[in-house]
Amino acid sequence: MKKITQIAYIIFLFFISCTKDENSSPVTKDFVSAVDISQYPEIASSNISFKDFNGNQKDLLDLLKENGVNTIRLRLWVNPVDEHSGFEEVKQFSQVLKLKGFKTWLTVHYSDTWADPANQQMPSQWEGLSYTSLKDSVYNYTKKVVNQINPDYIQIGNEINSGFLHPIGKINNQDNFLDLIKTGCLAVRQNSSNCKIILHYAGIQNSDSFFSIVKYVDYDIIGLSYYPIWHGKSITQLKQKLQELGKNYNKSILIAETAYPFTLDWNDWTNNVVGQNSQLILPDYPATNEGQKKFIHDIKSIMKEAENGIGFCYWGAELIAWKGNQATNASPWENQAIFDFNNKALPVLSEFKNE
Repeated sequence: MKKITQIAYIIFLFFISCTKDENSSPVTKDFVSAVDISQYPEIASSNISFKDFNGNQKDLLDLLKENGVNTIRLRLWVNPVDEHSGFEEVKQFSQVLKLKGFKTWLTVHYSDTWADPANQQMPSQWEGLSYTSLKDSVYNYTKKVVNQINPDYIQIGNEINSGFLHPIGKINNQDNFLDLIKTGCLAVRQNSSNCKIILHYAGIQNSDSFFSIVKYVDYDIIGLSYYPIWHGKSITQLKQKLQELGKNYNKSILIAETAYPFTLDWNDWTNNVVGQNSQLILPDYPATNEGQKKFIHDIKSIMKEAENGIGFCYWGAELIAWKGNQATNASPWENQAIFDFNNKALPVLSEFKNE
């Protein structure tokens, strides 16, 4: 009788273990606490120093690691005007990041420059290609990225609300759009057993429609951008949408980009993106050190509560005014970085710890 009871207990434990695995995130058991620091290689070449909470000089990567950042997101352009965000820079920086113990997340723009809902310009060397040759280029380029850089996460396109590789891959030409997206995903699947694929949509409005279109694409993670200036000022609506998407499409979900200002002032003469109270969520999140911290605290909490939520990424964490306070071509984001105007870590950095 005792033996039967022991066997039954073992079977019970096995059942619970299997059930837990089936219901856990298909991507990772670790919450993704990420920052996008794509411009850091350029900033570092200016011999800029970052400081910890006490004002002591500290290596940026060590500082991020010590405060809970576990994933670094980097943009990748095909043939940029200089080496920044190009293949070799991203490859070398990724190697440094891995040695520091970070996971890497590449956002592959499939462009020579910024790709977003309004801009999805095809790489210059791919212009004029036949459709078959364009698909081959997408496949071979993605294969090269996966094999040589070996990211943990990869986005097939960046903020692809309107499609990518315009004009051929516009979303209103669904057959081409889906074919090209599937080609990129296939290159990942056939060349990596562990790299997880993200499809990235900017905002929450019409996100249902977009993810319905890509319903039969083989990908792993829904990625959303959320900036109050562009995507609405209701955290409640964001929470509801995350729940709906995660449940309706049975995918892991994360905030691929977000940020918030700690001040409305500026530290150089480059026009800032956010500079008015009307662009904020008031009174809940003022443009103060604590307002920025509270915003990210609540974003993290929402993601942990969301159906299949797995994390978030803070965009432009490093974008201080690195060219000096007279520069007109430096950072439009220094009041949304996670360092103050003396390059000292802001309280928001403490929110990246996964407790």
